[in-house]
Amino acid sequence: MGMALAYRLVGDGHQVHVIERESQLGGLATWYDFGGFDWDRFYHVILPTDLELIQFVNDIGLGEKLRWQETQTGFYVDQKFHSLNDTLDFIKFPPLSIWGKFRLALTILYCARINNWRRLEKILVEDWLIRVSGRSTYEKMWKPLLLAKLGENYKRVSAVFIWSYIKRLFSARDSSAQKEQMGHVSGGYKAVFQRLVECINARGGVIHCGSNVQKISADKNAGIWLERDYKREHFDKIVFTSPVNILRNICDPELVKIENDQRDVEYLGVICMVLITHKPIVPYYVLNIADQRIPFTGVVGMSTVVDPKETAGRHVTYFPKYVLSTDPLLGAKEAELRETFMRGARLMFPDYDWSAVESIHINRAIKVQPLQVLDYSTLVPRCVTEHPDFFVLNTSQFVNNTLNNNAVIHSVNEFWSQYRHRLTEEADRSVDLSEIKSASA
Repeated sequence: MGMALAYRLVGDGHQVHVIERESQLGGLATWYDFGGFDWDRFYHVILPTDLELIQFVNDIGLGEKLRWQETQTGFYVDQKFHSLNDTLDFIKFPPLSIWGKFRLALTILYCARINNWRRLEKILVEDWLIRVSGRSTYEKMWKPLLLAKLGENYKRVSAVFIWSYIKRLFSARDSSAQKEQMGHVSGGYKAVFQRLVECINARGGVIHCGSNVQKISADKNAGIWLERDYKREHFDKIVFTSPVNILRNICDPELVKIENDQRDVEYLGVICMVLITHKPIVPYYVLNIADQRIPFTGVVGMSTVVDPKETAGRHVTYFPKYVLSTDPLLGAKEAELRETFMRGARLMFPDYDWSAVESIHINRAIKVQPLQVLDYSTLVPRCVTEHPDFFVLNTSQFVNNTLNNNAVIHSVNEFWSQYRHRLTEEADRSVDLSEIKSASA
């Protein structure tokens, strides 16, 4: 989000400084050295309908590096693997009766036509799906999907989650060919960030990695003071793109007022085992799991999308488990997690040649996405800027969609459209601050 906005700003002739706490850019889209090649630390794909992300990739000159691949979806139910890629697979899907399949299809069509998502905020996703799809269809189909993305926390999530999930997931399917298409940028998100760095630096921007911000405060005359690495700097304007809890700790209250700040938004974290192998493990991009014995909540076969030539001839498979960001499991020892996850993998794939495993990696992220509980939009803290030179743009306001990079670029585009004139022109010091709209995503 910060880098995309910095790209827009340098394009308008601004002198921009990007300040990143970590030693490596990217946030959840960062990359990792898997031994012999670099690839995304966590799994990412681009859908054909991610139009704003695709346009952004073209804008930074990487359009020719977009690669598309037909993919498959699978389900692991009753200790068996089932493909669910076309109408015939759907009709043959053993866990569902004919009536169950009919209700599932109606649920998808009904959900895709819903525009008033706010009424779904008041209904638990489990209750809503059982009502519209039936209990059997819910247990065999929807519950594995919920577990794959939310873990056991799905029990407190509203129906907004599945509404946004269906709109995004099923948009990957070509309605004319009934084939699922997924895409990526050749080189992964490392290539994207390398290009952004080149573009920003070429236009005079400066990127500071491994830099910790201690305080942001208003200058009584004009502009903003920022303290980082215990040095004080002055900027004409600052756009803050970190989470609200960090904003609350380091920003002067004179800069921003946080409304509806009675309690913190709950976040999901993820533990993700990554196996680097000489042989593919699954033929699916996504394998959903309906088996409580398995410790992870899905399997993502990245090499079904990415040509192994890009990953040094190796196959990359992700095994994610989503938990609350406060779950002690996120702090478990790596050896324990490896043992637990590998036990589950061997249980699922007893016939796989496990000597093909070259390396095992455990990656973790504490805050992946907000937990969209009932009436989530009423719980989200609202950041109202109190200073004409201070702006807030972050993902805390994502109330009716899933967190993905297309949604991030969309929010940047909306922010840019609304505040470009204020970022470009000198602020009018006589303006009534009460008339300034909240500069939040």
